[in-house]
Amino acid sequence: MKTRATLSDVARIAGVTMMTVSRVINNKPGVSAEMRQKILDIAREIDYRPNQIARGLATNQTTTVGLVVPDNTNPFFAQIARGVEDHAYERGYNIFLINTAEDTTRELRALDSLWEKDVDGLILCSSRLPNSRLEKQIERFSATVLLNRELKTPMPGTITINLNDQNTAHLAVSHFLSSGRRCIAHISGPSNSNSAQKRLEGFKAALKAANLPYDASLVESSPPDTESGHTAAGNLLAAHPEIDAIFAFNDLVAMGALQYCLEIGKQVPQDIAIMGVDDIPLASIVRPKLTTLHFNQNYIGRLAMRTLLEIVAGEASPASIRIEPELYVRESA
Repeated sequence: MKTRATLSDVARIAGVTMMTVSRVINNKPGVSAEMRQKILDIAREIDYRPNQIARGLATNQTTTVGLVVPDNTNPFFAQIARGVEDHAYERGYNIFLINTAEDTTRELRALDSLWEKDVDGLILCSSRLPNSRLEKQIERFSATVLLNRELKTPMPGTITINLNDQNTAHLAVSHFLSSGRRCIAHISGPSNSNSAQKRLEGFKAALKAANLPYDASLVESSPPDTESGHTAAGNLLAAHPEIDAIFAFNDLVAMGALQYCLEIGKQVPQDIAIMGVDDIPLASIVRPKLTTLHFNQNYIGRLAMRTLLEIVAGEASPASIRIEPELYVRESA
């Protein structure tokens, strides 16, 4: 196995002290331009790379950040992760990305692992932990951004970024009503999802504002994937064939519902209108193209990383950031 080049190797070849090499590697003053270039050339020739662990001990920073998502196959979180990684790269940071597969046990293990790695900060997306456990977990980290979760009280070193889920549901219901729909069903998300709870609250409020009764039998809880959306749509339409609109928890669920409706011969949107949330890339590819509530996931990811680095630098106080949806009307509703 090839031996890794060390700082002392560079110093020995250059005929200088390790302190001089360290000054050059860390871009410190006190070394002539000629000697600086000589040391950099030698480092390049022997493929010397600074030891990040040692550098972290010296600076009290590891230039690493933990990113935890509930499902890395969901395009919504994949696009957020891309935004986080892009901004991290620009700022010289590396990302530890961990997928929890919607499993709270895996989420707890992920947080333990990142804490043990002494990451500079944590971006936690759509945590499925109850509030009491969540707060105990994140208080171990000096800098945290919570995405799609709210805290009862502000916590030091923590900023929350949330989608306006209630307004998302309100826009969906209002659009359905404006096109004459009156029997509106909702395929909700997981029961332990903060977004699912808020969207259901918004759904109820929008119906009440329109003087329409809320019927719990028109709501079906579902995991946030296409297959489950297909199943949920089947359950709803079997019990209520008169349904003329479905507001789905996300685009994946909406695509499952769309597939089911087409399979049973319902025309979309003539017989039944369908709307999702997120505006993932597939939304404009499926036929009919999916009407959805748009959130710019890459922007959200960049915002999360930028905010986290502001906390790390001591430039941010506990705060709550809210992202507003935008209705993208296509063919399905």
